[in-house]
Amino acid sequence: MNKMKTLLAASVAAASMTMIAAPASAEVAASVGVASTYLWRGYDLGSGTPAVSGDLSYSTAGAYIGAWASSGDTAAGTEYDLYAGYGMDIGGGVSFDISVWNYNYPTGAGYLGTEETDLFEHSDLILTVGLGPISVSYYEPIAGPFGFTKYNYYTIGGSVGAFSLTIGMEDMDGGETMHADFSYAYNDNLSFIVSQQDGDDVLAVDTDPKFIVSYSLPISM
Repeated sequence: MNKMKTLLAASVAAASMTMIAAPASAEVAASVGVASTYLWRGYDLGSGTPAVSGDLSYSTAGAYIGAWASSGDTAAGTEYDLYAGYGMDIGGGVSFDISVWNYNYPTGAGYLGTEETDLFEHSDLILTVGLGPISVSYYEPIAGPFGFTKYNYYTIGGSVGAFSLTIGMEDMDGGETMHADFSYAYNDNLSFIVSQQDGDDVLAVDTDPKFIVSYSLPISM
């Protein structure tokens, strides 16, 4: 569900982007990717089936907007996310980013407990602070039916060279779940990820390790 899925260094949805012709202060980026499954917060949303994704974004002076889509969620159906935010480098290796993400499922029931997936009905506010290679993110649900906004999600991640580690924790009614994603970027396009999840039994988490291979390709226009 979310591209941060994006700030998650281990997210299979994360894709390298290339900047293409635009006004001097603006940048346009696009990419497509394929992964052996759809990994989200330690969950295998693709049930082991491959996922194809794409991303298009526009940024200028720290502000950005974009859209991300994936075929890989076998339970909720095809997904597309709309996002907007602002990020900046404060100095001394400190960075800051705040964004809003909206999740939509036009071909399935989604995660709202109904058959409807109205635009802007399911959204998160995401705050990220970075210090050098380390980043911490906090996700706050701001839109959704009763029961689907009663959770919080946190991540801490870091990287050294081609290796990165992300640890995430989700706190919701019924218990907590955690996951650790270790990834290796063979190059700018090909990545390998090992993910391990653990949590309260009431959440019915999948505690088997998961191995994911993802390939992303920037698109030039």
